[in-house]
Formats: sequence, structure tokens, C-alpha cells
Amino acid sequence: MKANSLAVATILGLLPLPGQCSKLSSFALEKVLEDASQIFGTYVKNTNSKAEWMKSYPDDTLLVHMNIPGTHDSSTWNYTQATQDALLGITDLNQVTVPAPETFRCQELSFIKMLDMGIRAFDMRYAMDPTNTSLVFYHSEALLSETANVDNVLFGFYQWLDDHPSETIFLSFQYEGSTAKYASNDAAVQTLLFNSLTSPAAKSYFVQRKNSLGTLGSARGKINLLRRFDLDELPSSYEDAMPGLHFSPSLWTDNDPNIVLTYNTKENLTAYIEDYYEPTTPTGSSATENIRWKYNATSSHIVKATTEEPDSLFWTWASSENTDNTPPDWPQIMALGNGTAYTPTGGVNNLLIPFLKEQKNRRVGIVMFDFFDQPEDLIDVFLSL
Repeated sequence: MKANSLAVATILGLLPLPGQCSKLSSFALEKVLEDASQIFGTYVKNTNSKAEWMKSYPDDTLLVHMNIPGTHDSSTWNYTQATQDALLGITDLNQVTVPAPETFRCQELSFIKMLDMGIRAFDMRYAMDPTNTSLVFYHSEALLSETANVDNVLFGFYQWLDDHPSETIFLSFQYEGSTAKYASNDAAVQTLLFNSLTSPAAKSYFVQRKNSLGTLGSARGKINLLRRFDLDELPSSYEDAMPGLHFSPSLWTDNDPNIVLTYNTKENLTAYIEDYYEPTTPTGSSATENIRWKYNATSSHIVKATTEEPDSLFWTWASSENTDNTPPDWPQIMALGNGTAYTPTGGVNNLLIPFLKEQKNRRVGIVMFDFFDQPEDLIDVFLSL
């Protein structure tokens, strides 16, 4: 790995002894990847064509001109009723009532499988673990793993990039509220995240540009940080030292199909974002109506990406839910339908396939999916644009 053995071992509190550096660093990395597996998945090297699809693009390709498939709430793939039942003691301790698991699950495959199947953008929602010692992954109240923390999972990405140096990855980090009853995005949380994203290993693997995207060649083998978080509880020196594109939560308007967010005022660099995650249909609307409203917002935004502001970043979220509906429209129903006459044309993913086929040879930007692996040709169609 690019990161030296000391950086790996430090995570576990280990220091290599003379003559044992390689051996101990290997054991340390194995332990880190094992701890990360509930989120990252079991690490196995894979070099199929979709695991290295960026090889076919020249180094001078601008990242804002590329089509990047991503996943919304990427960490939720392993969340089930069994996961929830096992964590009841923790949620009871924090006096939080957790809704049905279907509310939170937005994926069904691990990070490493996502990577090997072509996914390059990940939506990471973090907060302090119940012991207030490390940052772990949540979807609202749902704690997704007790062992797979931010540091562990980052080393999974580092290892994967070592094995696939032609690729670049986009990681979107966002503080997740509504977790433990008294949790907050305080200085302790922000310091832990800062330390994770500016460690010696992180500096080696994260693109160190600030508030701009460069070429694919400058980002191969590295991670592009999409910062959906502020460091407002820390001195300004922390902000100055943090790389990546900053999308302040205060500027990311809620449930909006047309967000326009300037992330670099000096160079007037603007992102165009669709994050209409809960269709505002009338109460009692059918799943078909909710799916259609969401599809209309997503497809309209992708059309803008193909026709407007060619040198700007377009970021479209095809993910959605309407869990307040009766019956609830879970993320899976919105993405795929429920397989009955209740949703005769499927979900947003199904509707997007013929639409995407019409966008051949056009820039659509970053698009985040729920249950990206269904229908099975969705990502193949996307990567063929």
C-alpha cells in the first residue's frame, strides 16, 4: 500500500518491531479490513472490466465531464431486522425508537461489490458511536455497525485503489443527525472526522485539491472528497487544511429538485444538484404516482446535465422514499416497485433505463441510485453512455 506500515499499525495501537515491519503491517491491515467488513464487505481482489472501467478514458478527461454511478446511503446494505434486534440494547440506552428496517435499507450489496460492479461515488453518513469513542455509520436512528468505523472503512478503499490504480472514487461525507438522543455535531465529532481525513494515509490517498475537480489522470488511484459537512466548531485552521469540495449543509436546501450551490466563490464554480428525496404528492397518493414524481425530477435534472453548463458539476440523486404514505413507500419500492400491479411499471430504476439509453454520448454527471444492482442492466447501460 501507499500508506506505510506504521500508519496501518497505528490504527490498532501496534508498533512494528525491527525485522517484523512487513509481517506486522500485513496482520494489522487484515485486522482493519476484517473490522470494516460489516460495511465494506469481505475483501477479495477482482479485476473484471467494470472494476477497471476508467482505463478506457484518457488522463486529460475532466472529472466534471465524466458519468459517475453512485449509491445513496451506501452503508445500509447489511441492515436487516436481525441487525436491528441485535442493537436494541444500544438504541434503548440512547432512548431512541427505531422504525422498521425497510425504512432505512437502500442497498443490498457491500462496498467492495459496488466497486467491482462499477460504482464510484459513495454516500457516507457518520456520527459518534454509542460509546462516544469513534465515528461509525448510521441512517438516521439506525446504527449500521458497531465495528466498521470511518477509519477501518477508509482502509478498505485504500486497499482497493492499490489494486485498481486506474480508478478514482468520490466519497461524500455527511453528519447524520437523529441518532442517539443527545448526539450532536460537536467539536469532538468534527475533530475525529478531521483526523481521519487528514491522517498520513488519507493525505496519500485523497486528492489534495481544495474546492475544485481536476482531470482523471490527476485523480487515478485516489479519492475525491465531497464535503457535506462544516467544521464550524473548530478553529479556521482546520477548515484551511481540509481538501475536497465543500457543500455546506446550510446551503444544501432540503428536498429540492433544483439546488444551485457555489462551492468555490473565487472561481465561481457551481454544482447543480437534484435531491428531491421525498415527492410532495398529496396525502394518500399511490406508489405509482410517487415514483412518477421522483422520476420526473431525476430525468429532468439529467436532461439539464446533458444540455447546460458543460463545465460545471451535476449531481443527481435518483434515490427516494415516502415512508409517511399509507402504505409506506420504502426506498426499495420507490427504486424498483413492489413486483405487483400496485407498481405496474416498476420503480425509478426501471423507468430510467430507457431514458438513459437515449442519452448516449452525453454527459449526465454523478448519479446516485438506491438498489443500483436492479434491474441488472442498469449500471451497464449507465457505463455505456
